[in-house]
This record gives sequence, C-alpha cells and structure tokens, in this order.
Amino acid sequence: MNLQGCVWKYGDNVDTDAIIPARYLNVSTPAELARHCMEDIDPSFTAKLEQGDVIVAGENFGCGSSREHAPLAIKQSGISCVLA
Repeated sequence: MNLQGCVWKYGDNVDTDAIIPARYLNVSTPAELARHCMEDIDPSFTAKLEQGDVIVAGENFGCGSSREHAPLAIKQSGISCVLA
C-alpha cells in the first residue's frame, strides 16, 4: 500500500469529543460530520485537509465515550489512515 498526503500530528489522549464534538451527535449525514471533524482542536482542520492525508497521534487516540460518529467523521473527511 502506498499513501501520499500531509501528516496531521496529535499528542496523547485525543478523545472522541475532540474528534467530533458532542453538539454534532444529532447530525446523521457523514458529509456533515466530516465538516466538523477535529474543529475543537483546530477550527481550520477541514479547510486545510486534503484527500489522502494521514493522522499520526500518540497513545489512546479515540478514547472517551464510545460513539460511531468519530471514525465516521474521520473517514468521510478524507483521511486515508490513522496511526496511533
């Protein structure tokens, strides 16, 4: 597998509330979730993101409350993979 894109680097303990804030849990379309991905960490994340980019994070990425919205938002945003 060959991946190409920018790397978005994050530290440890990025929880699901940081990936997709709880105020968007009533959103049901993947495209709308993607527009709000990581916005509390970096409000311009989705504007700067390009298809195929990669997230590299420390330990415990995706911790916190269990919700399917977080991986769905990441996938729909165009991130090709997460290394944590």
